[in-house]
Amino acid sequence: MFKITKNWYNLLKDEFNKPYFKNLQSFLKDEYSHYIIYPKPENIFNSMNYCKYDDIKVVIIGQDPYHQPNQAHGLCFSVQDGQPLPPSLKNIFKEIESDLGIKCKSSGDLRRWAVQGVLLLNTVLTVRQGQPNSHKDKGWEIFTKFIISLINKKSEQVIFVLWGANARIFLPLIDSSKHLILQSAHPSPLSAYNGFFGCKHFSQINNNLVSRGLKPINWE
Repeated sequence: MFKITKNWYNLLKDEFNKPYFKNLQSFLKDEYSHYIIYPKPENIFNSMNYCKYDDIKVVIIGQDPYHQPNQAHGLCFSVQDGQPLPPSLKNIFKEIESDLGIKCKSSGDLRRWAVQGVLLLNTVLTVRQGQPNSHKDKGWEIFTKFIISLINKKSEQVIFVLWGANARIFLPLIDSSKHLILQSAHPSPLSAYNGFFGCKHFSQINNNLVSRGLKPINWE
């Protein structure tokens, strides 16, 4: 059902065998057989498939996948090429343009960020069509918290980007003395004017990377 790179599988294989994940698998098998579920099974782990553990520079945490057709493909805030930009992603692109003075590409496919070391991880990795949060509290949160704990163990600094209250549930898992944590309101139209616009996270990320002799992210 799942497709995941060997790099990540070796880190997560023990988690896959735990009772909660077995229960999650059974739940998903039933959901996929009775409803339209996003993303497709082979795309569930795309956030990791396009960003190796050893390559992670930045972690951006989302909530759950887009719940309309042809949008979700396994990376938070990202939509498949050719799809209209959802409101939150439009606001992310606006902030990038304001912060860095660059115009983002028209495509909302953010795999171009992932391959540069940006892990675009949703808290919950699947959703039923038209029903946001429908797969909440089924086990995904345990799994994604484990992933964040794994990343927290990395010896090199990682930049964690937490937009909104849902992302902040991961705060206790991150060692702020070792890693950089950037927080603001969520880029959703409901909250973007409460602190997301003007947060300048993208320049802060790149300034941090350059100061450590690392290649900045091309956010275009």
